[in-house]
Amino acid sequence: QVQLAESGGGLVQPGGSLRLSCAASGSIFSINSMGWYRRAPGKERELVAAVSGGGGTKYADSVKGRFTISRENAKNMWYLQMNSLKPEDTAVYYCNADIQTYVRGYFQSRNYWGQGTQVTVSS
Repeated sequence: QVQLAESGGGLVQPGGSLRLSCAASGSIFSINSMGWYRRAPGKERELVAAVSGGGGTKYADSVKGRFTISRENAKNMWYLQMNSLKPEDTAVYYCNADIQTYVRGYFQSRNYWGQGTQVTVSS
């Protein structure tokens, strides 16, 4: 019913920038919170940044001041602008959202994940 698709990953040198995008499609009635997570090799998945329905944001301490999350409600899209990238930012990045759908007269809310996009920071 709902799919999330990330784009924008790739290889970048230390100090460089990337912008990740996530597009949600399907029988979407509303999107509440949106976020980005990452999983580095040998580590557990961690929250990178999130934005609530009211626009409040939170960030992992390791990315504060370097990453910015934003949302474009009319397009059901959100973004992660990543600046001053470091090798330790290398990971698979996943978008995530709490989405309410309306199908056949019923509302349903659940959490959705994208398939992930690789970000590699290396010289």
